[in-house]
Amino acid sequence: MDIINLKDNPKLYYVGGVVRDELLGRESLDVDIVYEGNAIEDCTSLGEVVRINPDFGTIRVKIQGREVDIASTRTERYDHKGHLPQVEKIGCSLKEDVLRRDFTVNSLYKSVATGEILDFTGGLEDLKNKKLRVLHDKSFVDDPTRIIRALKFSHRFGFALEENTFRLQREYLKNINYDMCYKRIKKELIETLGLNSDEVFQKFINEKIYKLVTPKDVKLLSVKIEPLVNKYAKISENIWLIYVGVLRDLSRLELTRKEQKILDDFSELEDFEFRNDFEIYRAFEDKEIESVILYAVLKEEKIARHYLENLREIKIEITGKDLENIGFKPSPKYKEIFDFVLAKKLENPKMTLADEISCVKENFGD
Repeated sequence: MDIINLKDNPKLYYVGGVVRDELLGRESLDVDIVYEGNAIEDCTSLGEVVRINPDFGTIRVKIQGREVDIASTRTERYDHKGHLPQVEKIGCSLKEDVLRRDFTVNSLYKSVATGEILDFTGGLEDLKNKKLRVLHDKSFVDDPTRIIRALKFSHRFGFALEENTFRLQREYLKNINYDMCYKRIKKELIETLGLNSDEVFQKFINEKIYKLVTPKDVKLLSVKIEPLVNKYAKISENIWLIYVGVLRDLSRLELTRKEQKILDDFSELEDFEFRNDFEIYRAFEDKEIESVILYAVLKEEKIARHYLENLREIKIEITGKDLENIGFKPSPKYKEIFDFVLAKKLENPKMTLADEISCVKENFGD
């Protein structure tokens, strides 16, 4: 955890996931540091100042070649529930700062100077018992993204929601305020459903967490998404969209052009009635892999797997130059010829270029 030499400052504390992960014996990629006081006023001398955010009292400094974010302790209020909070006071005590955290296990502070752990919320006990507990009864009302974060943490660490926290979650999901920041909801969906876990998705559906995205009722499907992703799309950046795409109604999420194309491609596939391999190939060949997996999940797994396993890699070798060499002048007829050859090669993938040329001569020659 000690990535920088800041041990001379008694007001600096590691906080949140980095403390939690160290206590769990896990490596943490993100290191959050908080300064008990006003970091902008008091931490500029620690290194080269890279960035300052006066609204939130944060400062980024470069120390020994590494950029480090330091946040001031602060208090917050939610004037607009479900949206970003407003900062009330910068430079408060740690006991006040902790109240803006999500769960007790993420509310532990560790002194940079001494290594002492400060626990104001019972986080050490909850960490020991693998419990996720919110800090107050309005936690999910203030920030519904915490419900998705809880799902993520429960999977990553094997934690379970503490009884009252689970009750608060159920109550909120029965009476959702849909006027919320969906940019933040989307970010948590990407991180959580992007874990590619059918177990996570089962909880997402069965515990009705999906209601944060759409009020429409959704039932768990029999087709498992995780093995399909592992086999065909493990390196996809949009694994989360395969899962959330099952909801159909994503009108509240602001999608990128690529993300929208995935859904549009699936919509096109959904309307097809395939009669042969040629029609399957032509329909799927220019579609995003996530769209094909969505088709497998929501429509016909057998057809999608057939394309991915037996048809996708088939390509004809014959070119327009080859057609010219055997006497065909460039014309729209080329498309008809290529489609014919493709249909034959789908029937017999072992066809060579010589076989393809012979096929053309036999079927399109004078």
